[in-house]
Amino acid sequence: MFRPEALCFDHRVMRRAARALGTCVSRSPVTVGYLALLLATHVWCTAVLSTAESQRVLLGVSTHLDNLQDRPLRVLAGSLLFFDGTLTEIASEAFAGTLITLGLGVAVSLAWLERRYGPGRAYGIFFLGHLAATLLTVPVIQVALAHGWYPDSVRHAPDFGISYGAETVLAAGALLLPRARWLAAAGVVAWPVLGGDWSGVLPDFTTIGHLLAAAIGFVCGAFLLRAARRAAPPPPPALVPEPGPALVE
Repeated sequence: MFRPEALCFDHRVMRRAARALGTCVSRSPVTVGYLALLLATHVWCTAVLSTAESQRVLLGVSTHLDNLQDRPLRVLAGSLLFFDGTLTEIASEAFAGTLITLGLGVAVSLAWLERRYGPGRAYGIFFLGHLAATLLTVPVIQVALAHGWYPDSVRHAPDFGISYGAETVLAAGALLLPRARWLAAAGVVAWPVLGGDWSGVLPDFTTIGHLLAAAIGFVCGAFLLRAARRAAPPPPPALVPEPGPALVE
């Protein structure tokens, strides 16, 4: 049975959603555009390309050891155009990773940093984490391969996406929270620690990369926090009561 009040409710919900979307676009336009790009490339790989074509594209932008040696600029930039996860298999571990990287990392933390500090600083932190964490894992992988701690297949293992950058902005954002910052920081570190493979001498290289990205984010957050405290106006001087008139005996 048709109920007019239900239609009115739907209209109210739609208007509120439209206002919220408009607010997000106006306050964090670069992040909204970046999210749209990431969703578009994901749909392109999962719904338009064949499985073989999608694998070829993603392997072409993978930041594994062989690709970094052959075409470093291409893979470091191309990897930022994709996220490694799923939007449909909601009961999977991959979907939880998508919620953390694409949801909390980009849609929440990166958007908040853009809104508060501007796109330059926000994306500077994001790109720094992506680049530095990726490059810092290279000598770790080389040492691990030389000592037999990693199998040789690691040289060309698929490794693409935004997760290092997302971890960096998550760590920076956690340190900038007004309350419960240490609890949030512990959660940022717990994500790679609990999800990593610790069965060997070293954890898997992606766990090392995420921990490095978190460390970079904490350093960036500490610098922003220090700059904000320096820029804050000094507290007003305490009022000293004026002495009253002297008593004459």
